[in-house]
Amino acid sequence: MDIERLVKMANDIAHFFQSEPDHEEAVKGILGHLTRFWDPRMRKALSGHVAAGGAGLMPLALEAAKRLPPVQTAA
Repeated sequence: MDIERLVKMANDIAHFFQSEPDHEEAVKGILGHLTRFWDPRMRKALSGHVAAGGAGLMPLALEAAKRLPPVQTAA
């Protein structure tokens, strides 16, 4: 996964939710989008990037990404 592309995509989602007046609702909206529409591999790569510091992510995107549940892998 190209992490720069994923960061750009996460930031694009955060830009959309940035106008939400309720901060918590904005974070939940981003998290919901990431959970519903991103492939597990994308979420795993983003979570790894966040664990390494999350460089380039907008604060809203970073906050939402930190809340991503662990990606379940097939046994």
